[in-house]
Amino acid sequence: MKAAVAQRAAVGAVATALLAGLAGCSFPGDRSAQEGAPGAKKAPLPKAAPQLIGDGSTAYTGAQPNQLKPRKLKAGQKPPQFVVFSWDGAGEDSQKLFSHFRSVARKYDMTMTYFLSGVYLLPEEKASLYLPPKHSAGRSDIGFNDVQGIRDTVRELRAAWQEGNEVGTHFNGHFCGPEGGDSWSVEDWKSEIGQAKAFVKNWRTNAGLTDEKPLPFDYDKELIGARTPCLEGRKNFVKAAGELGFRYDTSGINDQIWPEKEAGVWDLGLQMVPFPGRGFETLSMDYNFMVNQSGTVKGDPAQHDYWGRQMRDGLVQAFDRAYDGNRAPLIIGNHFESWNGGTYMRAVEDTIATVCVKKDVKCVSFKQLVDWLDAQDPKVLAKLRTLKVGEAPAAGWPAFQGGAPAGPAGDPAGSAAEPPHRAVPPAGDGAEQDGPAAAAAAAPVVRPEAER
Repeated sequence: MKAAVAQRAAVGAVATALLAGLAGCSFPGDRSAQEGAPGAKKAPLPKAAPQLIGDGSTAYTGAQPNQLKPRKLKAGQKPPQFVVFSWDGAGEDSQKLFSHFRSVARKYDMTMTYFLSGVYLLPEEKASLYLPPKHSAGRSDIGFNDVQGIRDTVRELRAAWQEGNEVGTHFNGHFCGPEGGDSWSVEDWKSEIGQAKAFVKNWRTNAGLTDEKPLPFDYDKELIGARTPCLEGRKNFVKAAGELGFRYDTSGINDQIWPEKEAGVWDLGLQMVPFPGRGFETLSMDYNFMVNQSGTVKGDPAQHDYWGRQMRDGLVQAFDRAYDGNRAPLIIGNHFESWNGGTYMRAVEDTIATVCVKKDVKCVSFKQLVDWLDAQDPKVLAKLRTLKVGEAPAAGWPAFQGGAPAGPAGDPAGSAAEPPHRAVPPAGDGAEQDGPAAAAAAAPVVRPEAER
């Protein structure tokens, strides 16, 4: 990644940024035991061999393990509280944060979504294979990888998927600004998506790692969602995504309310969340907390612990108001980075330890969330969307979901007093930083900058 690629220290660089119900893996032709005489001891058959795809960089190995079985809400049932932790530009480098958070996910019986940058599977000597929209061949604002970095990243991707995690895409060269996503056409986005898939489907050939095991999934079928670099270009990307069969996008900026579809694609954008001690909210991403706290990746070391607690507390407050309120899914974005001494990585881990152990909470991937959403009655989801941020049904969930009679003064049952308006940052105190989605003009959201 630029000059740092030799040390592989920036593979996870900044992107400009389960509990019960797990099902096991099944492979074609599997049986639980060999047939034999009555009473004979039965031994399991070996799993079916992977069905290699293309040059063997990927393979079909059966249904993905550790997936929720979506169940439709029953009448009067309170929705589960979903929380999605996701990572932009996922790759394994010298920080070993990918492997670390895989272990965290296992510890808390949860899954996550890893948005892979395609160029992290393309060695620098093959850079010319990348033809980015609006840029010359071989150009990338995050550089490329080296062979060892590719080997390490593939190892983590392979294990992550087998553990039930999702592999999405963060596209390729991470271009932002005048020639970034906002300037790209629908066809540009389709080209970028096609190339992101190609780098995943041909990493063994491109990196000369022909003896390495394949990734255990068909990426053409597995890839169903993305987050755009810098959260830019969403309008045309969503059009392209809908035409290509994607099921969700998480590049938007939303409040903590129940999601809906746009052009057939679930809008699961990042959310505005509390920023403890400040008069405004910020985006649910480590980068945005960092920008509002230090404005640099190397701020005052004396403030690191405080900044980490501030992020953790903000995310937990966002969780609490959903958990005790409308039960809208909480969407959290992160990067494998050690900004400000790694304080944000500790904040994420502390948040996981706090929220993912609670009753009725499911910390899942985006894929698992959209599986659940698609299994619900659209009328039920539409009613859930009438609940405001932090608003619980006044007459309780059974009445809300069951269609209770009108409340006092003709107000519909289930309505509640509007939550207090969230403050807009005063001039001189974050006016150029994050602000609530409803006041975006007064307090524009800081979008993640280009990666190093």
